[in-house]
Amino acid sequence: MPEDKEYAPVPLGQAAAEAAAAPDPEDPVKSPPRPSSPATSTRKACFAVLQSWVSRKFMTGCVVLFPIAVTFFITWWFIQFVDGFFSPLYAKLGFDIFGLGFLTSLVFILLVGIFVSSWVGSTVFWVGEWFIKKMPFVRHIYSASKQVSTAVSPDQNTTAFKEVAIISHPRVGEYAFGFITSTMVLQTDKGDEELCSVYVPTNHLYIGDIFLVNSAEIIRPNLSIREGIEIIVSGGMTMPQVITSLEPTPRKSQNIRLDRVMTV
Repeated sequence: MPEDKEYAPVPLGQAAAEAAAAPDPEDPVKSPPRPSSPATSTRKACFAVLQSWVSRKFMTGCVVLFPIAVTFFITWWFIQFVDGFFSPLYAKLGFDIFGLGFLTSLVFILLVGIFVSSWVGSTVFWVGEWFIKKMPFVRHIYSASKQVSTAVSPDQNTTAFKEVAIISHPRVGEYAFGFITSTMVLQTDKGDEELCSVYVPTNHLYIGDIFLVNSAEIIRPNLSIREGIEIIVSGGMTMPQVITSLEPTPRKSQNIRLDRVMTV
């Protein structure tokens, strides 16, 4: 007679817990993780390297093509804008050639420059400028635009930017980039002090602050006016890695006009 086996009663809650803890080979969540094969690890590593290489090359292409695209877009917009001045005139005459209005505009600008350089042209220009300066709102726009255009003009005069300047502002250890526009003499009880009017742009070139700084406290870098304007317009991205301070240009006090002398 086979012996009867005795079974100890198992509580229902304990049986359910053991069944839940037991691994289920059909359930990937409950089944224990299988060791990855060397081939799978190699594929994952190669995919990660390939993804990193593609990302770097794609970003390199974006960095190279972005300035080219911006330059092409601005140039194309400028050509269309200038071409639009004389294109309607040629369209009425039956000439529909793209770029003809642009070339005509360039020739017109050249002729205006030649005419204004003469005595008659300068007189006509002075009369027109006098009328513009009498207009309440237009004169402010014209004055600001003229200051910027005069600064980059090949014919430098007394109203243009004289030098690029670096001054200590707003506190010691911090510096501001600006342009020297004029020089004056401040007469006080302690003696005469030579001051320079430094224009520090705060919104590209059209809006800024004026500071009167002692001439000896101004740092004059080895930068031209055009380079200084490029640094301001680009937000400092064209700033050279190394800037050398130049010696200040000696000025004679008798060369300063009387209207540039202030007495306190």
